[in-house]
Amino acid sequence: MSIELVARFAVDDQQLSALHALAFGGEPVVQPWAERLERWALSWVGAFGNDQLIGFVQVCWDGGAHAFVLDTAVDPEYGRQGIGKRLVLAAAEEARAAGCEWLHVDFEPHLTAFYLEACGFRPTDAGLLKLR
Repeated sequence: MSIELVARFAVDDQQLSALHALAFGGEPVVQPWAERLERWALSWVGAFGNDQLIGFVQVCWDGGAHAFVLDTAVDPEYGRQGIGKRLVLAAAEEARAAGCEWLHVDFEPHLTAFYLEACGFRPTDAGLLKLR
């Protein structure tokens, strides 16, 4: 199957919510993805196979030098085929084209090899404050 990456595609909230639930676990709860992305994201990229959304990543930013990778998701049925890496590298290109100097990502320990080795991020110290 040929996989096509599409930046800033027309988002279907139900479709993206279902993909998010598949990738992260849990029941699909429809979220207002299209509205959020239009308002807050620098860009987003979808991976499509046979016109079906099978992967997604978004890039948020501070309006200047810093961009942030969020919600990298691939349908588990299509995992381990390089789709996630292609999505993250496409997101990096979107941030670069917008003039960003830095691309940040936070990830859980089991994703270290993916982000550091496969996608080329380097480790940094960071902090996290739980607000709710």
